[in-house]
Order: sequence, then structure tokens, then C-alpha cells
Amino acid sequence: MGKRSLRLLNREYAAKILFIISASAAIIAVGLICVFLFLQGLPAMWDMGIIRFLTGTDWRPTWDPPRFGILPMIVGSLYVTAGAILFGVPIGIFAAVFMAKFCPRPIYVILKPAINLLAGIPSVVYGYFGMVVLVPFVRENFGGNGNSIFTASILLGMMILPTIITISENAIRAIPPEIYEGAIALGASHERATFKVVLPAAKSGVMASVILGIGRAVGETMAVRMVAGNQAILRMPHEFLSGARTLTANVVIELGYAYGEHRAALIATGVVLFVFVMIINALFSILKKKESA
Repeated sequence: MGKRSLRLLNREYAAKILFIISASAAIIAVGLICVFLFLQGLPAMWDMGIIRFLTGTDWRPTWDPPRFGILPMIVGSLYVTAGAILFGVPIGIFAAVFMAKFCPRPIYVILKPAINLLAGIPSVVYGYFGMVVLVPFVRENFGGNGNSIFTASILLGMMILPTIITISENAIRAIPPEIYEGAIALGASHERATFKVVLPAAKSGVMASVILGIGRAVGETMAVRMVAGNQAILRMPHEFLSGARTLTANVVIELGYAYGEHRAALIATGVVLFVFVMIINALFSILKKKESA
């Protein structure tokens, strides 16, 4: 074996080791987060009573004895996330289809960078936009004081659009052109071939974009804190114009001054949020397995 071949083998081996370390780093990071959260949060949940902690409707850390019930925050997170899905997912998917199959080139070269720019805007800027624009708009046209579940849902729907549009568009463009051409050859129109053949073929990638968008909506903190009202009160579905507090906002609002049992309760709240994200990813994996079966 020549020196050149030996050097190539050494480079390939070094690259292989580097890739293994990089992949392992992500796994180790997730594992360490799991260990920290569960070691810190589960004992606190056990001491407070898991059922009482999850189903309690009072969050009163200053009372004697304090009460830690996160059901209002769980419901608030579900409402805001569901509203963001209703607002963002249809618009995102249709926008991705338009960009992949219908958008003229002169418009595409402007629209694509604009969507990429939306993905890079910090959450606090979205929150400021929500406070200055969305809150007064909702207050004047729908009622309430503007700081509400409805406002937070609209804002989160806007924030998940870049993720859904970009990944869905890439999934649609990844479909082999022969599939589209075959539908056209069988007499389908451009619209029917796109929506009845190409989009279903890209369903796995579109679902991935939706799941990532949901994860972004569930984990968003600053923007929701700025527009949702931050009221730790159990809301009913018809109270979408009232304020609410999400799990993430609950942690970020109080963690800076919490100590003792209060701090442990906030870490336990993080455990619940982490479990929610794990459930979402597990459901996505199950759906992918069913599609491939």
C-alpha cells in the first residue's frame, strides 16, 4: 500500500471518528438533560403528589402552605399550541405548495429570502410586534384587553410558518418529477396532479415540518409571555379572549427568584414540558412507521 493510499485511509478513519463523536455529543446532551430534569423534578413531584401537582388548579407559591398546581398552565399551553396549529399549519402547507409548484421565478427570488429572514428573527422581536400590533388589533376588533390566548395563537402561528414552509417545500421538491409527469400524462391538471399526487407523496416530509412547528410552539417562551396575559387561571375553550399562562412562561417568570420547594416545582414543570415534547416526537415516529408499513 502506497503512502497516498495510507494517508487517504487515515483521513477516512479520522473523519469517521469525528462523525461518531459529533453524533454521540447530541445523544449525550439529551441524556444529560434527561438525567438533570428527572433527578431534580421527579422527587419534587413525588413529594407534592403527582396527581395533585398535575391536576391542581391553584399556583400559589407564597401561601402557607404553598400550593403548586399546574393544570392551568397545561391547559394554557394546549390552547395556545392548538390555536397556532390551526392558524399556521394550513397557511404554511399552502405556501409551501405555492412556492414549489406555482410561484413565478421573479416572485420566488423575493419570497424565499423573506421566509428565511422570518426564521432568523429573535423571539423577543416577535413579542414586541405582538404587543404593538396584534394586541391593539385584537382588543379593537374582537374585545378583551388584547393579551389573550387568541393573540398568542396568532403570534405563534406566524412564528412556526418559516419552519413549516421551508421543510414542506423541500419535501415537495424532493418528489421525483416522474410522479408528477405520470399524473399529467394520465390527464390530470396541474392543480390536481400537485394536490392529489405530489403532496400526498411528500406527506412524510410535510408531517415532519408540522411536528417541528408544534415543538417550536410548545417550547416558545418570550413571545408568549409578552402577549398571552400570564394569568395562572384555568380557562375554558370559550375564553379564548382571556389571558393564560403557559408552562414555559411559568418557568421563566418565576425561576429567577424561586428557591426551595418553589424552585423544585418549577423544575418539575420543566419535566412535564419535556415529557410533552417526547410524546409529540413518539407520535410522529409511530405515524411514520404506520406509513412505511
